[in-house]
Amino acid sequence: MGAELPRVSVFEADEMVQIQIVKKKLEDAGIACSVSNKYLNNLLATPTATALKLEVNIHDEQKAFEIIDHYLAEKEN
Repeated sequence: MGAELPRVSVFEADEMVQIQIVKKKLEDAGIACSVSNKYLNNLLATPTATALKLEVNIHDEQKAFEIIDHYLAEKEN
Protein backbone atom coordinates (compact mmCIF):
# COMPACT_ATOMS: atom_id res chain seq x y z
CA MET A 1 0.00 0.00 0.00
CA GLY A 2 1.61 3.27 -1.14
CA ALA A 3 1.49 6.61 0.57
CA GLU A 4 -1.31 8.93 -0.45
CA LEU A 5 -0.10 11.78 -2.63
CA PRO A 6 -0.57 15.31 -1.34
CA ARG A 7 -3.54 17.32 -2.58
CA VAL A 8 -3.29 20.97 -3.59
CA SER A 9 -5.88 23.69 -3.94
CA VAL A 10 -6.31 24.81 -7.56
CA PHE A 11 -9.51 26.86 -7.47
CA GLU A 12 -11.41 28.88 -4.89
CA ALA A 13 -14.89 30.37 -5.09
CA ASP A 14 -17.59 31.86 -2.92
CA GLU A 15 -20.38 29.99 -4.70
CA MET A 16 -20.80 26.24 -4.95
CA VAL A 17 -22.09 26.56 -8.53
CA GLN A 18 -18.69 27.85 -9.70
CA ILE A 19 -16.93 25.03 -7.86
CA GLN A 20 -19.24 22.46 -9.48
CA ILE A 21 -18.65 23.83 -13.01
CA VAL A 22 -14.87 23.65 -12.64
CA LYS A 23 -15.07 20.27 -10.87
CA LYS A 24 -17.03 18.84 -13.82
CA LYS A 25 -14.49 20.19 -16.33
CA LEU A 26 -11.61 18.64 -14.39
CA GLU A 27 -13.39 15.30 -14.00
CA ASP A 28 -14.22 15.27 -17.73
CA ALA A 29 -10.46 15.61 -18.34
CA GLY A 30 -9.78 12.61 -16.08
CA ILE A 31 -8.64 14.60 -13.04
CA ALA A 32 -10.03 13.43 -9.71
CA CYS A 33 -10.89 16.34 -7.46
CA SER A 34 -12.66 17.11 -4.22
CA VAL A 35 -14.29 20.12 -2.62
CA SER A 36 -12.87 21.37 0.64
CA ASN A 37 -14.59 23.73 3.04
CA LYS A 38 -12.39 24.50 6.01
CA TYR A 39 -15.38 25.87 7.94
CA LEU A 40 -17.56 22.80 7.47
CA ASN A 41 -16.30 21.04 10.59
CA ASN A 42 -15.86 24.09 12.79
CA LEU A 43 -19.20 25.44 14.00
CA LEU A 44 -17.56 28.33 15.83
CA ALA A 45 -15.69 29.68 12.82
CA THR A 46 -17.01 32.59 10.82
CA PRO A 47 -16.54 31.99 7.09
CA THR A 48 -14.48 34.58 5.27
CA ALA A 49 -14.82 35.61 1.63
CA THR A 50 -13.70 32.31 0.14
CA ALA A 51 -14.52 29.18 2.07
CA LEU A 52 -14.78 26.67 -0.80
CA LYS A 53 -11.72 25.17 -2.44
CA LEU A 54 -11.25 22.59 -5.17
CA GLU A 55 -8.34 20.23 -4.56
CA VAL A 56 -6.51 17.82 -6.88
CA ASN A 57 -3.64 15.36 -6.63
CA ILE A 58 -0.35 17.25 -6.80
CA HIS A 59 0.59 15.40 -10.02
CA ASP A 60 -2.53 16.81 -11.73
CA GLU A 61 -1.91 20.39 -10.62
CA GLN A 62 -0.43 21.74 -13.87
CA LYS A 63 -3.08 20.15 -16.11
CA ALA A 64 -5.82 21.39 -13.76
CA PHE A 65 -4.51 24.96 -13.93
CA GLU A 66 -4.48 24.81 -17.73
CA ILE A 67 -8.12 23.68 -17.81
CA ILE A 68 -9.14 26.30 -15.25
CA ASP A 69 -7.29 29.07 -17.12
CA HIS A 70 -9.07 28.08 -20.34
CA TYR A 71 -12.46 28.07 -18.58
CA LEU A 72 -11.85 31.50 -17.02
CA ALA A 73 -10.73 32.96 -20.37
CA GLU A 74 -13.90 31.64 -22.05
CA LYS A 75 -16.02 33.02 -19.22
CA GLU A 76 -14.61 36.53 -19.71
CA ASN A 77 -15.53 36.56 -23.41
